[in-house]
This record gives sequence, structure tokens and C-alpha cells, in this order.
Amino acid sequence: MTLAELSYRLTRAFPREEMFGLAAQIRRAAASIPANIAEGHGRENTQSFIQYLRIAQGSLKELETHLQLAACVGLIKSGEIIGPMQQCEALGKMLRLLIRSLQEKR
Repeated sequence: MTLAELSYRLTRAFPREEMFGLAAQIRRAAASIPANIAEGHGRENTQSFIQYLRIAQGSLKELETHLQLAACVGLIKSGEIIGPMQQCEALGKMLRLLIRSLQEKR
């Protein structure tokens, strides 16, 4: 949720014409991560949970790519994505560890 919130704040400064472009893509990917984790957890089935965690991983990679693109095209200063990218890396590690842990329990 923190990463999603940060992504929304970061895209507020985007030009108006980007609100339906890259800003929307960043927001959608960022919001998708906690939403998929929550939905998978709510399934109360380990295999389903793992599948939703993998979808969250995909959304995380999508977010990283969109953030890098935004920096490349000058919508965000390169220094502004350092924190979010570090959070992405940390979250990616947590997701991988959680998936491994759940797989070992089966």
C-alpha cells in the first residue's frame, strides 16, 4: 500500500496530458500489487494465493518499467525514482520469500 500511495503522489506532478497515459499505467500497476495480494489471501487456498502473488510480482515489474520510462522521457527526475525503485526491490524480495515459504508448506 505504501508503494501504491507513493506512486500516486509521484504522478500528481505529471503534465495533464499524461493523466490517461503513463500516469494511469503507473497508478494501475501500483494499485494492482496490494489488490492481488489481498485477493489471493482471501481465496483461502494456498495454490490460489501463490498464483495471485505471482500476478502481484508481474505488476511490480510493470511498475518498475513504467517508473524507469517516466524518468527516461523526463516526466520524473532520475533521483525521484530511487526511493520507489528501492521499495520495489524490497517488495519483490518479500514476495519471492513468501511464495517459496508457501510452496514448501504444500
